Formats: sequence, C-alpha cells, structure tokens
Amino acid sequence: MAEIITIGEILVEIMTKSVGQTFEEIGEYTGPYASGAPAIFIDQTAKTGSSSAIVAKVGNDGFGKLNVERLKRDGVDVQFVGIEQERTTGIAFVTYKENGDRDFIFTTKGSAAAELTPMDIKEEMFKDSKYFHIMGCSFFNDEMIEVFRRAISLAKAQNVLISFDPNIRKEIMEDEKLKALILFALESCDIFLPGENELKWITGIEDEEEAVRSVLSQHASCVIVKKGSRGGRVYEREHHFDIEPYQVEEVDPTGAGDCFAGTFISLLNQGKSIEEAVKYANASGAYAVMKNGPMEGTATLEELKQFMKLNEISAGA
Repeated sequence: MAEIITIGEILVEIMTKSVGQTFEEIGEYTGPYASGAPAIFIDQTAKTGSSSAIVAKVGNDGFGKLNVERLKRDGVDVQFVGIEQERTTGIAFVTYKENGDRDFIFTTKGSAAAELTPMDIKEEMFKDSKYFHIMGCSFFNDEMIEVFRRAISLAKAQNVLISFDPNIRKEIMEDEKLKALILFALESCDIFLPGENELKWITGIEDEEEAVRSVLSQHASCVIVKKGSRGGRVYEREHHFDIEPYQVEEVDPTGAGDCFAGTFISLLNQGKSIEEAVKYANASGAYAVMKNGPMEGTATLEELKQFMKLNEISAGA
C-alpha cells in the first residue's frame, strides 16, 4: 500500500472573480478547481515523489471526475476513493474580502464526502504505510468522528507515524465530541502542525513555548507552529528554530498550509532531516500562495528547487 495515506473530503472550489464580491449579489465566478484540504495535501506528497493514497468519496458527476483525474495525473493512488450514486461531490464557494480574509459556503455535510463510514476504513489500507495524515477540518459530522477514531487506532496498531494538522475554528473546541477527538488525535500524533491560535485553543495555554512543551510531553516529537506571512517555528524536544518567511505576492492563500504539510511529510518519508524537509516545505507554502486556485499551487521538487534558487533566504536553524 502507499507510504503516505490520508482520509477526508474531496471538493471543488468555485471562487468569486472580484475581490470584495459578496454572496448576496449577482457576480461572476471562476472554477471549478480541484480542492479539499486532504486532497491538496496528498497531491503535494505525490508530486514531491512519495507513494501516496487518499480515502474519500465523491459523487458520480463531473466535479468528482475532475478531482479523481487530477489526483491520478499527479500520481496519487485513488483506489480507496468511492463513487456515490446518490450524492454529489462537495462544493466550496469562496469570496475574498478587501482585507485579505475569505468567506466560505460549504456543501460538504450533504455531499458524497459525508458518506464515508467506519466500515470503509480497513486494516489493510495501512499495510506498509509510514505516515497517516489527519486534518481537523475533516471531523465534520458524527460519522467522520468515528471514522477517524478507527483510523487512528488501526494506524497506531501498525506503528504508522501520525501527523496532525488541526485546521479548525475556535468554536469547534466548544463541541464536546469534536474536542474529545481533537485531544485524542493530539495525544496520538508524532508530528503536530498547528497555527499559533490553534495551539492555544487546543492546549488552553496562552504562552507558545509552554503550550508546545505540553504537547511534546505527550507523544509528539515535533511541533511546527505556523504563522502565515510571519513564517513559523519548529520545536523538537531538545531544541527549536525559526522559519523565515519568503516575501512573495499573495494571490490565493487557500491550500498553502496543506502544501507545506505535504512537502514536509513527503521529504521526511524520503529520509530527509527535519531541517531539510522544513526548507522545502517553507518554499512550498510560499509557492502555493502565488497561484490562483487551491490545488494549482502544488509543485514538484524540481519546481521548488528553482523557486528556492530565485528566492534565497535563510529558512533553517
């Protein structure tokens, strides 16, 4: 089976054409673009040379075919992508505000993505896998909560390393079922990839270093705190180092964190050090924001090497 596996939603994204355009008015849109945070992540791992697979469901429609063909083209194993006859592929509508923020309308909960059940998660999916990547945005209903509880348990039983990108909103921690799963994922993961606010929300600790120590005292051996345009910081048990941001023109931030995580896990899978993997991951996130469309910013290692040559920074320890 694949060395890197993920589970979660596959969507299309349809974007407003003009900044400041609202959903309450008639306007022009572009798309559909292949999307879904787990799909972007796994596309990036495949494009950077790792054996990769996704477990998901799409509708028997053009949006589903667009996504599946894109993933196949980029080298993702799609044998675990089910085709639902009675549900459509999920859609995310997005509009961009003048200040750079975004508003979304999702159809995920009523889409084919919501048809994934614990019975779809098989022990053999994790055979020979090295990494299982999970994302908090995929915990969108009670069924998916049970899907991830089962998947985490099966992965740990086979000594598969778990990376966890929470990708959540603050109010998620007010839902007791979701909070319990997030804490279960946290105590199970080997690599934790939160944004700085997510770190505070999940640990309940305001001070970053204290919050990270609380995570590293559990099971994780590496925590990367992502800070968007301000870079980030990598923590291991014995030391830490900062990630200096690239100065690029942001076109579309959607998918940048997924590309960062995909490149990082892919290079760890290929035997690179954390420092080396972070350098490429940092470039990957910056490269992604320069492209319009959530999955349009995924890149090969050669493309990232060229980007790094043209935009040299000190991105490591």
